[in-house]
Amino acid sequence: MGLKAAPEDQALLLELQEFDTRLQQLGHRLRTLPETAQLAEFAKESETLRRDVVERTGTLEDAQAELGRVEADVKVVEARIERDRDRLQATSSVKDVQALEQELAALARRRDELEEIELVVMERVEELEGAVATAREALAALDARIAEATSSRDASAASIEQEKAHVAKDRATVAARVPEELLALYEKQRARYGVGASHLRGGVSSASGVALNASDLGVVRAAAPDDVLLCPESSAILVRTAESGL
Repeated sequence: MGLKAAPEDQALLLELQEFDTRLQQLGHRLRTLPETAQLAEFAKESETLRRDVVERTGTLEDAQAELGRVEADVKVVEARIERDRDRLQATSSVKDVQALEQELAALARRRDELEEIELVVMERVEELEGAVATAREALAALDARIAEATSSRDASAASIEQEKAHVAKDRATVAARVPEELLALYEKQRARYGVGASHLRGGVSSASGVALNASDLGVVRAAAPDDVLLCPESSAILVRTAESGL
């Protein structure tokens, strides 16, 4: 013998299905918030920018180290020039004077070369500092957009969760009024097919959107009002009302 339930109890399933459909819709909205997709793109962009900052910073640090080495070489040459000048003033040997003057001339050339290199490296350091600053500014701007999108997403999610809780509460109230066996069948069909109850309206099943054929309508018309029927198209519980057109 098939399951039986009073027509008014079966009608409760339509309310239950409305709540479940709404919960599904809210769940979909929660999973597909535009901010979520936006944040995923921001994450990719952030990774690229952070890598760019690291690479530019590394290049800058290399240039700064090179500048430090050149500056140190300049100081060494200047110290040698100062030393040779002191020695030149202190010696009276013609041979030593000639040797020191030659060395001073060579040191002066070397200092000029190093100062030219130093200028080039300083310009490169300045350019790289600007590049690093630009990259960091871009990253900071993106971080601000990420924070804004995160706040918006969290607010939207909280609103949806609140609505879900309200719908779930109303659903629980209706579910408590449905006979246990009927509710169990509803939950089973919903879990298996995605829809638990279908309203037969004007001969059309709301779950499938398909009109029942003459044979199926004949079976429905012959059934007792308290017989629990399944939709031949969707396998959901077929709920009959005054709008069913029977």
